[in-house]
Amino acid sequence: MSMLQFLIAVDVTVVNIALPSIGADLGVGGHSLTWIVVGYTITGGGLLMLGGRLGDLLGRRRVLLAGTTLFGAASLLAGLAPSFAVLVMARLLQGAGEAIALPAAMATIVLLFPEGPRRSRALSVWAAVASCGLVLGFVLSGIITAHLGWRWIFLISVPFILVVITAALVLVEADRPAPRGSVRLDLPGALLLTSCPLLFTYGVVEAGEPGTSYWVSLAALAGAVLAGAGFVRVEARSPNPLVPLSFFANRARVTANLTTMLLSGALSTSFLLFTFYLQDHLRIGPLGAGFTMLPLAVALVVASMLVPRLLGRWGARACVLAGLGFAAGAMTAIALVAALDAGAPWLIPAMLLIAAGMGFGLVGLQYIAVSGVTDEDAGIASGVQRAADQLGGAGGVAVYVGIGFAPAVHSADPFLIATVLAVAGLIIGALVIQRAPAAAEVHGQAE
Repeated sequence: MSMLQFLIAVDVTVVNIALPSIGADLGVGGHSLTWIVVGYTITGGGLLMLGGRLGDLLGRRRVLLAGTTLFGAASLLAGLAPSFAVLVMARLLQGAGEAIALPAAMATIVLLFPEGPRRSRALSVWAAVASCGLVLGFVLSGIITAHLGWRWIFLISVPFILVVITAALVLVEADRPAPRGSVRLDLPGALLLTSCPLLFTYGVVEAGEPGTSYWVSLAALAGAVLAGAGFVRVEARSPNPLVPLSFFANRARVTANLTTMLLSGALSTSFLLFTFYLQDHLRIGPLGAGFTMLPLAVALVVASMLVPRLLGRWGARACVLAGLGFAAGAMTAIALVAALDAGAPWLIPAMLLIAAGMGFGLVGLQYIAVSGVTDEDAGIASGVQRAADQLGGAGGVAVYVGIGFAPAVHSADPFLIATVLAVAGLIIGALVIQRAPAAAEVHGQAE
């Protein structure tokens, strides 16, 4: 399960440094290239709850194998894509494969390990693997692009996907017989949930582009609001909703997922700010920029070893608050480094704080978000938590970086504006999680 998580996490960031090579080879400008990243992230996040529902209805092993196979086939298609349109389509299919496979994988882990120190350690490994995949994606992208070509950033994962499929067939327990007859799925709900963040991101990003009509951006933002309202309406009336509204009666889960969105928005923003500062401001090459971020990956491994112990001693909410504080400190450090025009080594404290924020914050939030789940709703809980993570990251980048680096505010320090917005989101997240009920005070029990 962790190998699958790692491969999918790498695919989120591995394309970033390769984008110029892709554009030069396929004759595409930088503005269009951003959709290779955004399309994958939002499609994956928007369909995650559908993937979670599929796992609950059809069986987690079946859905895990189907999603992993789709992800592998889409990776092969992306590596062999003859045109930019085919590449974007392959990235959308990769996002769909992730959305189908990951909730089933996480639900498998949640149900395998009972609540307490064993589950907290398992979720710590899961979160650390994802975080390391995100960071190492930058390094791998530079190495592979420089020595093998950009197509291999997709092709290299195919044999590992085959290993995951084979291992799942051998190691994961078979599902119960699938229910007879047709299984009704809430496809309108899935479409609206995916359309909402796509339209929102398009509206925010296009608003900052010179020469773009503000009416286009306003229309996209209005469409996002209507899609969000339509999703709630469809879920309330559907006989088989994608996410039953009763799921949100659990205040601890709701606050955990809202806080996850705000924390992930700041964390994803920090990755782009690191890249922009190292490559655009300091003019460090892509390979050098990737290796400069290695302290972040090392710190994540250390954090993954500490969090399970502290989760049992402090409780999940205290770990989340610590993670939010570390992330806020990291964003502040980035702004100071940019304001002082300091060298790359001065970013290391910010990287260490980001690692601590990811380790403490996301693990604690995952624990709260899946606490008290049963075999019937484990997939939904996992899908909602993953969707909050990915959509929060994409939305945070669109708002914080989109506003900070928009041409309309170029007279100000873009790093300062982006970090101020991110810190404000983290403060709101701290206030939200503080209002969580006592269920958020999850402590590990003696094994």
